Amino acid sequence: MSRGLEPGDAASPFNLPNANSDGPESCNLSDLVTDIGCIVMFTCNHCPYVIGNESRIESIASRAREEGMGFVGINSNDPDNYPTDNWEHMQKRGDSMSYPYLHDSTQEVARAWGAERTPEFYLLNGNGTITYRGRLDDSPKDPSLSTTSELSDAIDALLADEEPSISRTDSIGCSVKWKV
Repeated sequence: MSRGLEPGDAASPFNLPNANSDGPESCNLSDLVTDIGCIVMFTCNHCPYVIGNESRIESIASRAREEGMGFVGINSNDPDNYPTDNWEHMQKRGDSMSYPYLHDSTQEVARAWGAERTPEFYLLNGNGTITYRGRLDDSPKDPSLSTTSELSDAIDALLADEEPSISRTDSIGCSVKWKV
């Protein structure tokens, strides 16, 4: 059974509205992928795994910028059944983010990419090819218990023009809240 886009696949394009008032009104993938690459993160407002990792997510976003890469968060959760993930709440949260926070209200992007959980990370190279998909590390609830650093390791490999030793992990977090 297909689980969406995997390492080696070309990323599916998107153009989505941005809830972060410090950025453009909308963003498309081609604007975000630099010559070096981009990190696309599926996220939301209410997931305790996302909330508990906001500082580490900001650190990864900062590192991406320092390395000349793009970084974006996409919220694809159903805002009707999960009102804390609606546009108004996204705008409030987006103002505290250093990166674009995009709204996938139709869930078309999440479905095309195969997003399963929040947070879930996709690392793209400068050609828009996915080189890593999965989790930040193995301990999203307590960073002090982490024994791995898959996303950071994959970024190191990308910057060294190498393939990551681990290109796919299962993300750890809340499931994407699909519309019924």
